[in-house]
Amino acid sequence: MWISRLSLRDYRSYPELDLEFSPGVTTFVADNGTGKTNIVEAIGYLAHQRSHRVAFDAPLVHEGRPAATVSALVNRDQRHATVEVTIQAKGANRARVNRNAVKLKDILGLVSCVVFAPEDLSLVRGEPAERRSWIDTLVVARNPRFASIITDFERALKQRNALLKRLREDRDPGLEATLDIWNMAYADSAAELVFGRQRILADIVEPLQTNFAYIAADARLERQGAHIAYDSRIDYSQAASAADCKELLLAALDRRRTTEIERGLTLHGPGRDDLSLMIGTHPAKGYASHGETWSLALAMQLAGWDLLSADAGSAAEQPILVLDDVFAELDTGRRQRLASRVTSAEQVFITAAVDSDLPDGLEGIRIDQSRLLQSGAS
Repeated sequence: MWISRLSLRDYRSYPELDLEFSPGVTTFVADNGTGKTNIVEAIGYLAHQRSHRVAFDAPLVHEGRPAATVSALVNRDQRHATVEVTIQAKGANRARVNRNAVKLKDILGLVSCVVFAPEDLSLVRGEPAERRSWIDTLVVARNPRFASIITDFERALKQRNALLKRLREDRDPGLEATLDIWNMAYADSAAELVFGRQRILADIVEPLQTNFAYIAADARLERQGAHIAYDSRIDYSQAASAADCKELLLAALDRRRTTEIERGLTLHGPGRDDLSLMIGTHPAKGYASHGETWSLALAMQLAGWDLLSADAGSAAEQPILVLDDVFAELDTGRRQRLASRVTSAEQVFITAAVDSDLPDGLEGIRIDQSRLLQSGAS
């Protein structure tokens, strides 16, 4: 798929911006602070309904304005759709497709995009929440119905934690009976999410290993291998369905019931799980060099793109690729290898501060600083 037109209104530094694109590579070369990342962030927002840079939407709205609008004309062979999101500084966001109002969840999947950014280092070095967010983004991209499952899980978790805190203060039998009801509601959505993650990991192990070995081709042989696995207090290795995951989760909740009430906190489930990342025979976190950390983070994102592309089955459905200021962090060899992998995509957006950050021979359309400044960036 590819975007032929992008329009921003009161988004970040842009009171108004209209750009037209073609398939292939589009490169934004401009100083930091010019607004180039704002553009690719907006494309990613259409796909994931969140920014890859900030946790909340308020910073996306131009200062002093009530809302921002991001709109794109998306093309899949002969099919075209205008997808639009209005981001409110306060209140609920809205969505439209071809000018018709729709629910936000209904636009998931209409824009498919994988974003590479400096923030990806947190996939390796950061907290478990970063890795959970990465795999959940893939789960939703592969099957948009999981957006509702995640919402149900987060709601049930919040309610269950509130009940556990009350029980910590008052072990009323009637109140404790309510916990059994919330255990079922929590386990229903939690088990679906865990099994969705497990299926993604089963399919992504091989492309992750292949991409890491390719990007890190100049590393020592024993440091060219990477592996990813699900890390949970519950052993799901024999679970063949969401129902199996639910049974295991309910058993764990039953075992830890007293402890959870004493702590007033849910101790088992997808909100406590992590992904185990290995390079060679050592954990990546704490052992990987800066270059290895970058290589693994890039391999994870490339593996996700490969997986979604394989699901798509054709270039018309292949995800758009965004590389936001990534090449500056890589040595020459890794730059060239990454470029050779990504430029085969139907549409690629790349940002860089200076030409020297880009790999040699990179072709495509260039949008420079003067054009961005004319468009109203500050």
